[in-house]
Amino acid sequence: MFAFIRGWTDVDRTTRANLRLGAFLAFVAGATNAGGFLAVGHYTSHMTGLVSAIADHLVLGQLTLATAAAGAILAFTGGAMTTAILVNWGLRHQLHSAYGLPLLLESAALLVFGIFGASIALFAPLFIPLTVVLLCFIMGLQNAVITKISRAEIRTTHVTGLVTDIGIELGKLLYINPAGDPLPVRANRERLRIHAVLVGCFFAGALAGALGFKHVGFVSTVPLAVGLWLLALRPLWRDVRHRFAP
Repeated sequence: MFAFIRGWTDVDRTTRANLRLGAFLAFVAGATNAGGFLAVGHYTSHMTGLVSAIADHLVLGQLTLATAAAGAILAFTGGAMTTAILVNWGLRHQLHSAYGLPLLLESAALLVFGIFGASIALFAPLFIPLTVVLLCFIMGLQNAVITKISRAEIRTTHVTGLVTDIGIELGKLLYINPAGDPLPVRANRERLRIHAVLVGCFFAGALAGALGFKHVGFVSTVPLAVGLWLLALRPLWRDVRHRFAP
């Protein structure tokens, strides 16, 4: 297993490593989003819906709900900011784990959600808003990781954009070019394949997250956290050995 995931979070990147990491993170995002909805009744990767919700709540005079939606957006933004800070700090210090640091933080946040999630049922008025904020932070954190690693070529929570790009490439694929056209329309099949894989992994993750939460509850997030931790472990261990080498 460690041989298979080697290089997924290293500073030296390859296209294959980017796609594998993006596929796994899309699976985690789908599972967290779906499981989070069953836990708190909110999808936490849907910033478009949250911005619209703010407007709706303001018009209806529901200031508390508008504030809650704004807080969720700020949490998502804060997650992305945290990734940028951790990655840039790691790169400045020439750490092999620069891209793994946000994943370690995401792993810890998922463990908090999974281990302490049972308290939601006991103290719902307090824990549901905090859980929404935590999940939005996780989504922003993760989306920014793969965005920075792949130089904005891959995103894992923005399915709307992925489906849009799939539609564009399918339109190009089905376009009939006139004979002798000097500038024929050509689909980017590799881009189409990557986006289809990401959407498929997000859906598979959502299915797994919903089933896991339905049957075993909050603890279903623990395997996701362990997976993220394993991805970041090897480059982190290299940094630790280098730091304490004689």
